[in-house]
Amino acid sequence: MDFKDQIKQLSERVAKLKENIGTEEATKTAFIMPFIQALGYDVFDPTEVVPEFTCDLGIKKGEKIDYAIYKDGQPIILIECKNWKECLDGHNGQLYRYYQVSNAKFGLLTNGIIYRFYTDLVEPNKLDNKPFFEINMEDLRETHIEKLKEFHKSYFDLDKILNTASELKYTNEIRNA
Repeated sequence: MDFKDQIKQLSERVAKLKENIGTEEATKTAFIMPFIQALGYDVFDPTEVVPEFTCDLGIKKGEKIDYAIYKDGQPIILIECKNWKECLDGHNGQLYRYYQVSNAKFGLLTNGIIYRFYTDLVEPNKLDNKPFFEINMEDLRETHIEKLKEFHKSYFDLDKILNTASELKYTNEIRNA
């Protein structure tokens, strides 16, 4: 099954199962872990996906983000998860703090339905206030699936994604103006 079909299948799964999901942990298991797998990462391999990734913040030790996706021994994406019923607005703070103390280049805030991708285009090592890319599993578009494919393990190219992020950011700003 190709990537596009996997994402569409996951979208159908979300629509079918969401009313049976009551907790953040269930959201992670039913929606977010399959999403990470669709991106080509093995959620059961701790060299690729680290659950409860420790992000010590100064004197605050033991702070954890839900997942870190690794490539070549380094975290590349930090993922902060919420219950599918939660609106993501106002939940960015945790992701911002963790991002600053890691080497990851991307932050992902999700409730298993909405996936918001962030990076540090404005100021180095400081997550931008707005996501450069957002995908809604209940409103999938072909163009979104193609952009999402850039995050797939087989196609992951940091420079290409950062260029796309920059283009998307400025295109969105022009559109909003």
